Amino acid sequence: MTDSSSALVQERAAVADVCRRLGAAGLLVGTAGNVSVRVGDRVGHTATGAVLAHLTAGQVTVVDLSGKVVAGTLQPTSELDLHLGVYRRYGAGAVVHTHAPMATALSCVLDELPCIHYQLLALGGAVRVAPYATFGTPDLAESVLTALAGRSAALMANHGSITVGPTLDKAVENALLLEWACGVYQHAAALGTPRVLDEQQQLAVIEAAIARNYGTTQSLQEGKP
Repeated sequence: MTDSSSALVQERAAVADVCRRLGAAGLLVGTAGNVSVRVGDRVGHTATGAVLAHLTAGQVTVVDLSGKVVAGTLQPTSELDLHLGVYRRYGAGAVVHTHAPMATALSCVLDELPCIHYQLLALGGAVRVAPYATFGTPDLAESVLTALAGRSAALMANHGSITVGPTLDKAVENALLLEWACGVYQHAAALGTPRVLDEQQQLAVIEAAIARNYGTTQSLQEGKP
């Protein structure tokens, strides 16, 4: 077994594990949604019609970047072109598409999820909502790819959400963060008009995060002479 094929065996198992994790978190329901990971010029992708919360490695189909099946016995999801488009255009390592409740609800009413909390900066800032198009179509793929420019997440109007990352773990982390942010917005909007961080406030957060290595563990010895 070559190094690349061995890596794909591991990644197929990782995709299945991630789907079960997202299902347990309520972000994946039934057969709705799809997850993929890229290893070189191969992509492991959830099969169409699979119950994602109970996915097995055998239900992850491997395709090349043209969409040709190279391993597995099941048809890949109808959103394959969208995933492949992300890999071709942005060089991502993994893609997570869900119909998570909060994200899907906001996709039905917003044109953009504004930056109401600084943690949204981890996704690139305000999250765009791609215009509605029928699932599995080139129109949907193109509108979502446009919405992802400079971002790690997008909402899909009246449909759901998509997040990307350099690794599968990061794409999942982004999906969980996006769903949390959508929930915060929904609760805030129920109480009043949410305040939005302006450009200067966002820049100050970025500068502070860089200066303090925000988001990473640090030894008590760091910074000592």
